[in-house]
This record gives sequence, C-alpha cells and structure tokens, in this order.
Amino acid sequence: MLKGKTPLIVAAILGLLAFVVSWSAIKKREADVRKGWNLVPVVVTAVDISEGTVVTIDMISQRSIPEQFVTSSIVKPDSAPYIVGQKVLVPLQAGDPLLWSQFETTKAAERLSSKVQKKARAITIQAGGTASVGGWVRPNDHVDLIGTFKDPSTGEQVAVTLMQNVIVLATGKITGTTNINLIPEGERNYANVSLLVLPDEAEILVLAQDLGALTMSLRNEDDIEQGLEDRGRATINTLLSGERTKMLQQKRLTTIQVIRGGTTNSEAHPTPEGPPPTAH
Repeated sequence: MLKGKTPLIVAAILGLLAFVVSWSAIKKREADVRKGWNLVPVVVTAVDISEGTVVTIDMISQRSIPEQFVTSSIVKPDSAPYIVGQKVLVPLQAGDPLLWSQFETTKAAERLSSKVQKKARAITIQAGGTASVGGWVRPNDHVDLIGTFKDPSTGEQVAVTLMQNVIVLATGKITGTTNINLIPEGERNYANVSLLVLPDEAEILVLAQDLGALTMSLRNEDDIEQGLEDRGRATINTLLSGERTKMLQQKRLTTIQVIRGGTTNSEAHPTPEGPPPTAH
C-alpha cells in the first residue's frame, strides 16, 4: 500500500516545494517593489489653478508621496518660498505635485539695479569659459581682474592685476537671489559677468576691454586683503628668465596651505629654518 502511495507523496512534496519557492519569489518581488517607497513630502496645489495665475501661499499645500517618484523636477517644501509670487504656465488641478518647469524662469520683479549699492555701478565684462575660472565664478563671489595688453612703449605683451576683491553681481542673467531651479539647465551657462565697481573703475574696465583681454581669478570670500601698491607685471621676460617665478613659488609654498588626501596640513607654513613643504 505504501508503494502505491509513494508517487502521490513525492508529488505532494514537490508541489509543496514549488509553492514555497513561488511564495518566496513573490515576497521578494513585493519587497523589491516596495523598496524605496519611503514617503517624503512635496509641494502640491491646494486648489485648482488656472494658467497665468500668480501663486499665493494659500494656493499650495504639502503631501507625502513614495520617495522613488520624487525627482529634482518636483518642488520640495523647503523651496516653497521660491514659487510664491511666481506665475504658472499651465493649468493645475488640486492635488497636483508642483514642478519647476510649470513656472516662469525668472521673477518678473527681479532687477539688477536693486542690487547696486548707492555710489557704485554695475558693469558687464565678457568672461566665459577660462576667463571665469572655467565657469566656477558665481554671483556674490569675490574676484580679481587681470588684464592682458600690449605695452605701447615696448610692444610686448604684459599681464597685470587691475582690480582686487571685486564683487560679482550676476553671471549672465543669474543673480545671487535667482532660484537656479527656475532656470533651464541649458541657460545656466554664461558668456558675461556683471561686477560691482566704482564709477572711475567702470571707466578703467571699459578701456581695458577695448585694449586687451580680461580674466578673473577667484578669491576666498573671507580673503579681502588688497596689495595693488606692490603689484608686479608679468611679461614675456618673466616667463623666460624664471627669476620672478622662482621667487613667487617660494612665496606660494609659505602662503598657501598644502592639502594632502583632502585634508589641510597644519604644518603648511614652514619656518625660515625648515625646508618648504612638498605638495602632493
């Protein structure tokens, strides 16, 4: 009798194993699907909003959605102040998550003149690519301006620091208060930079651009020392002789902290008796 039931027992065991395997696969699939479903808050519309409406604080609300559906295109609660006062480009229904692409790219009320201090002037120079430290110059940064010209007395090319610690007001159409999320990625690059200068300095920059090329060097925002009174001029002889570059190298090694492995070496300022540190 047992021999006759053996096939049935084997079939039952195989069926049970198949059920367990299938059940485990289903559970694993459910776990994979639910992975990343942590709820995170986003900004949504509290009421229906028609196209062209200026958003007010009472028109928006907050709702949590699965984290996997939240992208950089969606407005987060901490960015809500940026969209208040903005005009929507498309009609929205209550409960719709708000996207940056649904708003105008800039604040209509933003004016560069409001950022110019009294008795100062804003002036724009051509400064894209390498002239703006590879595009790393941003609004509110501090820069020095280096001019490259032909010396009228000798006919050779010279480079000289014209101005130090100049504040950048805008890069292209982007200012320090522009919400970068409202600017299409393709429009974030710039070919000119607007600077905050004195009226007499504006005259110098206009003439400098006409006579040669201007390049910016980026400063630490806490580094406000200026030393134009002892500035030197870089000429072709400076490059070929190497005397001044050697002196400046020693000065750089005793001025700039050496960074090793992402950390600053606290012994980067050598004493006169010790040898200069080696940068890695």
